[in-house]
Formats: sequence, C-alpha cells, structure tokens
Amino acid sequence: MLSLQNLSKSYGDRILFDNVTLTVGAGERIGLVGRNGHGKTTLLNIIAGQDSSDSGGIIAPRGYRIGYFSQHLHFSMATSRDEAVSALHAEKKDSPYLAEKVISGLGFTADMFRQPPSELSGGYKARLNLAKLLISEPNLLLLDEPTNHLDVLSVRWLKNFLLHWKGEVVFVTHDRSFMDSSATHIAGIHRQKVRKTEGDTEKYYSLTAHDEEIYEKTRLNDEAKRKEMDRFITRFRAKARLGGLVQSRIKTLAKMEKKNRLEAISELEFSFRYKNIAAETVLNADRIMFAYPGGKPLFTDISFALNKGDRLCVIGRNGAGKSTLLRILAGRLPPSAGGVLSHDYAAGGYFGQTDMELLRPEATVEEEVAQAGEYKLDRTAVRNICASMLFSGDEALKKIKILSGGEKCRVMLGKIVARPCGWLLLDEPTNHLDMDASDSLLEALNGYQGAVVIVTHNEMFLHTLANRLIVFQGDKPFLFEGGYAEFLEKIGWDDDEGGRQGVVSRKPDRKEQKKQRAELISEKGRVLRPLVVEIESAEAEIIANEGYSAELHKLIEEATAARDGKKLTELGNKLTETQNLIDRLYLKLNDVTVEYEKQSAYYEMRQKNDL
Repeated sequence: MLSLQNLSKSYGDRILFDNVTLTVGAGERIGLVGRNGHGKTTLLNIIAGQDSSDSGGIIAPRGYRIGYFSQHLHFSMATSRDEAVSALHAEKKDSPYLAEKVISGLGFTADMFRQPPSELSGGYKARLNLAKLLISEPNLLLLDEPTNHLDVLSVRWLKNFLLHWKGEVVFVTHDRSFMDSSATHIAGIHRQKVRKTEGDTEKYYSLTAHDEEIYEKTRLNDEAKRKEMDRFITRFRAKARLGGLVQSRIKTLAKMEKKNRLEAISELEFSFRYKNIAAETVLNADRIMFAYPGGKPLFTDISFALNKGDRLCVIGRNGAGKSTLLRILAGRLPPSAGGVLSHDYAAGGYFGQTDMELLRPEATVEEEVAQAGEYKLDRTAVRNICASMLFSGDEALKKIKILSGGEKCRVMLGKIVARPCGWLLLDEPTNHLDMDASDSLLEALNGYQGAVVIVTHNEMFLHTLANRLIVFQGDKPFLFEGGYAEFLEKIGWDDDEGGRQGVVSRKPDRKEQKKQRAELISEKGRVLRPLVVEIESAEAEIIANEGYSAELHKLIEEATAARDGKKLTELGNKLTETQNLIDRLYLKLNDVTVEYEKQSAYYEMRQKNDL
C-alpha cells in the first residue's frame, strides 16, 4: 500500500496538479487517465523517485519496492535470455524458465533468446526492458504506455499477466479496452486534481461529467442569488427601517464563496474529408510478395480488393510485415513481386510510424498543414484545421522541433485532414495519442465515407471498426471476411494464453515440474506463515486483554460499593486504555486476516493452474 499526501507540481506558472492525495490500496490496479501534458508521466516519475514534487510527500511501508517501466535502456548480458534471467531474484536464479515464460509472452522467438540485446530493434529493446521489470517482481508496478511497442498478441498476454499480478499496479495507456479490462480503479488528472473511482473509464468519465454539471448548476444558482441580493442592497440601502435586512444580506454576500466558471477544455474534434470515387473498388492488391535483398520473403501472395466503406484491419505479431504491407499499399515501397493498382482520380491518405521524421523541424504547425492541401488552402481554412487538432491561436505558430510525440501525431493527422482522400492507410495512429484523442480518432474513422486500412493492436478499435481482417498468423497472412469478434470465435489466436506463434515453448519435464511445485509450496509457506503468526498473536492478545477487562469491571464494582472515588478514576482510565487496545487489535486482526485470505486464494489459484 502506498499513499500520496498533498502533492503539488508546477513548471513556472503552469500548474500540473495541486494538493493531490491518492492511496494505492493492496492489490489495486489503477489506470491513470488525463490529457497529454496534464502530468500523468510526471506523477509516475514522482512516485518512482525520479522527480520531486513542489510540496507534499509519499508514504510507503518499509521495504516496499517500486518498479518503473521507462524508455531508459541499460543492458549488460550477452544474450536477451541472459538479460531477462538477470532480473530474477537470487533465490530464483536456478529457475530460468520463469524469465523465459515472460519474454516468450512478450513475443520473443527462440532465435531472439540467443540474440544480443544491442542487436534488437527499438521495439524489442523496450519489450526486454518491460520483461525485466515484470520478472523482478516489485511490490508496485508503474507502467507508462506499456502497450506502445506490443502487437495484439503481446497486449493480450500482458493483460492476462496483470490480472494475475499479486502486487499493485499504476499504469497509463491510450488503449481504453486494455485499461478497462486490466484496472480495478481509474484515477484521473483533471483540472489539476486527481480523482480515483472504482470501476472502468466509462464510470469515471460519467461521474466527472455529472459533478461538473452539478457544479455549473450550483454556480449559476449562486450567481442568481448574488445578483438578487445586490439589487436588494442597492435598492433599500437608504431605507432606515430596512437597515437590519440590508446588513444581513451584506454579511451573507460576504460569506458566500464565489464559484468561478469552469474553464472550457478543448476537445480534439475533426473529420476526414472524403473525395468521392465513382468506382466501387478503390485499391487492388494482386499477389504481393516482399523480401529484403538476400533474405527470405517477409510475406507472399497477398491479394485483396479494397472497396468503398471497407474497414480492413491488419493484425498479427510484430515483425511479420504489417507496416511493410501498408508502405507498399501507399506506394512508399515497391513490392518484390505482384502489384498494387489504385484509383487514378483520388489519392489516399497515409499515416506511417516513421513519418514524424519527415516533418520539417523549422516549420510551424500551420506551415506543415498548409503544405499538405491538395489545392492551396486559404489561411482561415488552415487555421481551422490546426484548431481542430488542438493548435488554436498562437499554438499553430509552434515550430515542429519543440513538439511532443503526441503533438506531432496530431500534425500528421491534420495534414491528412487538409487533403480530400478516397481511402486512408493508417499504421498504429494511436501510439502517441492520449485516450481522449484516440476516442476522437475512432469517431472520425467511423464517420469517414471512404475505405480504411489500419494496423492497430488496440482491441477497442478492432471490435468497433473491422469488417474485414488481414491476419498475420501461421505460415502466411490470410484475408478473413468478418469482424474481430467473429475472428476470435471462429479462428482465434494460436495460443491465447500467452504462448506465441513461432516461439518454441519449452514445457518443463516431470523433474522440473516437481521442482516448480516444491518452490511454489515453499514460497506459499514463506508468505503465509508470518501472517498466521500475526493472526495467532493478535488473537492471543485480544483474549488476554478481554480477560483483563473483565477483571477491571469486577474491581470497578467493588470500588463503587466502597465509594472509593480515587480508585474508581484510576480503574476507569485503565478500562478505557484496555478497550482502546482491544479495538486496535481487532482492526489489526481484520487487516491481517483479509491479507491472509487474499494471499491464500492467490496461491490456491497458482497451484490449481500448476504454475
């Protein structure tokens, strides 16, 4: 359990949060929400000890370990497997399969086990960092956008892992479905305060909206009362016989707290402009194959027709070629074989993962958006697009080089909005967006009349958008005619419990299984035994003090009969102290019993699942 007490943090005159108090209870998994720039990462940094607050503090039990997933990478071992094993506690160093299970779940193949960490891609380096954190088993996990470098299979594995995590978790993600299925509570940074609610994001946002509605109604009501009092005071101030009433209203007015109007919060609201095409088919892929020079084919024989209104989602493990396929469809990369034919009349809009690097560092937001228009847009139109992307007024004059990843992502979306398109090709467009912006993007895609091809690991997007799928699974990708829920029902992922396509999953032999069970029983004993001792000790103290309390009652009766006032006072004080002690012991017994039951259920579940 960890408690944040009256934390405040600001940069210059910009307040991120003020006088925040938040408790992370035992076993709680808290999803942290809020707009980009409102302080989510800063709050995690403060909890992790990597940043300091302006005021307030953090209270945690002695020996409470906090593990923080960040992008800072430091690897020292020869292979990825050895790097993962190095994170195991000393007593588990002879059980490397525990580390192998985690990195397998995060998408590492058997060949990658032997690969030096320095040779991994940026995404897999981040995964190895995440794996080391999970393997190290801290009391509290702090995860800042842990799904950003994961494919849909690894996201599903991580979700399952967190559901069985016995400690506490505070995490930030733009993926609403991941948060809602993983979190026990939602904490939101909103208007420089933090509010925590039990349940999912829908409940949190509903309660927040309801509270603001009540606040605004109360403010308007108070404002009407103030005006009425002002009118009365002005009208009758000179009337001597009404002096008492006037003074009463003046005092009431002075005591009334003036509620300020809530500052409007800008929403990302936009729509993609559609360029109508007479033909039903807007793009045709014919037997596409791609291989890097001298290498094996990444994929072969991909054929499909993209029609008006299609929502084609591309899913599967990372490294299989999903982004490469989109680059080929966009004309950014030639296929090794086969071809792509698109409608001559209308171009498509393309959002690529690496396109942020193509933005001109010295250009302003306005200049980048203006450059993207099919025809030269007037400044008012450009400014309107910038405002829809949350770059209002002087914000549109910011230079690209000072923007955050989320802001650059919005600029790229603005460039697509500036140009009417017959279809959209989007490669992981939500990676740098906060949850509210992701919701706005989903709404814009739902309202778009053209066709959409999107690579995403966000299962909320998949369930909401997809009416067709290209699935990278098995020997080669295949086209599935149907939605994501239908795919899960009829085909599903090869190993939904966390094993991965292409991963050699080493099943422990009987000797190793016996060793695992012995280790689990030993671990269970180490955890539960101290709790049993505490319960027995508390029960013994309660029995002893209740016996002492009964003796005091008898002595009080005797002192009452003897009319010994001094003795009565002394015995009364002792009885009060004893009763207070008994009350504290019962509270302690309750807390320890709850913890024992929780830990006992956890180990029963592990024994039932045989690890």
